[in-house]
Amino acid sequence: RPFETHHNALDLPLTLRIATELHLKRLVVGGFERVYELGRIFRNEGISTRHNPEFTSIEVYQAYADYNDMMDLTEQLIAHVCQQVCGTTRISYQGTEIDLTPPWRRATMHELVLDATGLDFSSFGSRAEAAAAMQAQGLAVPELADSVGRLLVEAFDQKVESTLIQPTFVIDYPVENSPLARAHRSKPGLVERFELFIVGRETANAFSELIDPVDQRQRLEAQMARKAAGDDEAQEVDEDFINALEVGMPPTGGLGIGIDRLVMLLTDSPSIRDVIAFPLLRPEARSGAASPAMG
Repeated sequence: RPFETHHNALDLPLTLRIATELHLKRLVVGGFERVYELGRIFRNEGISTRHNPEFTSIEVYQAYADYNDMMDLTEQLIAHVCQQVCGTTRISYQGTEIDLTPPWRRATMHELVLDATGLDFSSFGSRAEAAAAMQAQGLAVPELADSVGRLLVEAFDQKVESTLIQPTFVIDYPVENSPLARAHRSKPGLVERFELFIVGRETANAFSELIDPVDQRQRLEAQMARKAAGDDEAQEVDEDFINALEVGMPPTGGLGIGIDRLVMLLTDSPSIRDVIAFPLLRPEARSGAASPAMG
């Protein structure tokens, strides 16, 4: 859940931001055709070797571009940084050779899940049918995954994500899991979105951005209903952002890259805590015993 505080001078409730996205899009609406921010953000999603609640990302928005342009930009950008930092685009991460030389593999989520599980989610006519097929394969079926699309993402998370060691663009996500992405131009029920996976973890996320204010409101209201039902990751309706879309936003490609995870990769660091100066850690246990007197 978001961290809440109060702005005393303006008498406003404030929360830590989970992304730089919505304000950068406002700038695109205002006429800035290429914008980016390297920013600190906060997500209350647990702590692990790859998660820290506070982390750094870069978000990029380019007018008159789409997710295909963002794929090209991502591989060129990361390969260039790797070449500058490491002197090569072929590096070793925790004993595994990683080749960041473009072009990188591009595969749909449906294709990857089919290859890993034998399940063709495009053939399922109902959530119940998909759930039964997953259970037959020994996959978990969470209650909150209440549609075929959400179950597809669950199957991907459980069986595919950790196997994507070499850089792979996973493309064309279900609309239910992507409330800010534009509907796919030729595949009903999907959106033009990709996530980049390297060494089994998400490193970048990008969309052809949703610019239709009516569609955006409907999707965010659906997210609010899920939040009310207990989904902590669902988003809220942002009236100022929808108002900006009503003014008019050009077709736009958007991209976010996790800086800390990228630095982990380039420095061969096993834990995200190794690349953050002051990572959030559990407080040390304090003894109740008094210190011995010095004399």
